[in-house]
Amino acid sequence: MKDKIMNSMQRFSKAMFIPVLILPIVGILIAVGNVLTNAKLAAYAPFLKNNLIFGFGKLLSGSLVPILSNLGIIFCVGLAVGLAKEKKAESGFTSVLVYLIFNNAMNIFLSLSGKLVAADKLRGSGQAVVLGTQVLDMGVFLGIILGIVVAYVHNKYCKKEFNGAFQIYGGSRLVFLILIPVVVILAVILSYVWPSVQWGISSLGYYIQKSGNFGVFMYGMLERLLIPTGLHHLIYTPFLYSQLGGVETVGGKVIEGARNIYFAQIADPSVKVLSSTVIWDARGLSKMFGLVGACLALYHTADADKKMKAKAILIPAAVTSILAGVTEPIEFSFLFTAPILFGVHAVLSGLGMVALNMLNVRAIGPNGLIDFLLYNLPLGIEKTGWPMFVLVGIVQFAIYYLVFRFLIVKLNLKTTGREDSTGEVKLYSKNDYKNKTVAEKGTETKDSSNEALVIIEALGGKENIKKVDNCYTRLRLILEDTSKVDEGTLKGTGAAGVIKKGENVQVIYGLQVTRIRSMVDEALGIVGE
Repeated sequence: MKDKIMNSMQRFSKAMFIPVLILPIVGILIAVGNVLTNAKLAAYAPFLKNNLIFGFGKLLSGSLVPILSNLGIIFCVGLAVGLAKEKKAESGFTSVLVYLIFNNAMNIFLSLSGKLVAADKLRGSGQAVVLGTQVLDMGVFLGIILGIVVAYVHNKYCKKEFNGAFQIYGGSRLVFLILIPVVVILAVILSYVWPSVQWGISSLGYYIQKSGNFGVFMYGMLERLLIPTGLHHLIYTPFLYSQLGGVETVGGKVIEGARNIYFAQIADPSVKVLSSTVIWDARGLSKMFGLVGACLALYHTADADKKMKAKAILIPAAVTSILAGVTEPIEFSFLFTAPILFGVHAVLSGLGMVALNMLNVRAIGPNGLIDFLLYNLPLGIEKTGWPMFVLVGIVQFAIYYLVFRFLIVKLNLKTTGREDSTGEVKLYSKNDYKNKTVAEKGTETKDSSNEALVIIEALGGKENIKKVDNCYTRLRLILEDTSKVDEGTLKGTGAAGVIKKGENVQVIYGLQVTRIRSMVDEALGIVGE
């Protein structure tokens, strides 16, 4: 039962990547639009005063902000597609229809039962206008609920076919027919149930907000501690996109979620000071500073004859963390060799967020330096306090370095460059991988097809692989027998680590995972979806 629950959570977690990963792109483009319309920057860059450039910036940011107020349908479609085992496009199409049916069914029921409030009394009523229809304000949770329901019914009945005159009602049409009464009944049930859920969520958000620095610390620590399970984004997503992360009125509109509030406020010039809720999106502190200090400690404590190899591994990992906020290559470099360092990293990450909160820093940098520059610099120091973010980051860099160096030396931890002579505990370089391939296969790897074959063989062979998928940084697989996995060979192909949970295996490749997935799919003969 435990494995079954964990497998379900990991599938859900992976599916969440579809809507979650598109939102940073939206945020960056809104930030670019904000740069092009920023009056302070225009004083130093006269070309920004050009009406064409200003108009383009206004168009860019203004056209993208509405995405943040319609996250329900985005998550509904994203989860329906992500959780569907096959015929994903049909699942996504059905989810759009279901979302529209649900909203109108709830609107009609609320009207018939006398629960629909007047349009001028929406604020604070728990109701909102969604895609032109007034319903209970369920926000992103409505999308999550409907996405799961659609995917469940779709997976169960999408292959069901009929004969004769009823043939047209099989497959995805049957799924839609089943969902119509299910969704209508669900709309009626939630019309009664959701106000209580809404109160619970609001109370939880209030409690977390009132718990102050302890709540911030727990959030920052858990967000890192769950990295090995792949469930870490289930911690931060509700804070960024639902009322757990705060509720603010911006430009006459009620906005929920830390990131939504941030983007709404940067697009509104009347906002002078950003909301304190943006602290939930300050997760980039340890990515840009702390883990870089950890990398330096790993390098300085490496054995003299292994420093060059450690340097070759750690520098690209540190640069990736700074620029793009992808931290798993670093974290897994010591997670499997010295778990205590991973625990210390989680604690220090949480403490870093506490420091930002205590200093009232409103700057964010969730995905590295590029995001940090685009989001914060154009808004100025008054709104964001970004110089203090950098100062706290420098202090965190020093603390990480000193603490990691002390622990590595004191406890004689076998981190990168300090492996035993047996070579069992180490990160493999590209040369290690080539040498291993030459020794075992008798040929040198010269193209991607050979590399894919090595990976497949390390996973127990083609017949051992039941399903291949990937998220932002991990190759996710379902295997017949996980004991056949050769972790050493996988690390030799560039993997930073391997996680096994039941029949699920995750191989951490970082930003190159999309390329790896394509190669493996091609070698396995997987096409289409």
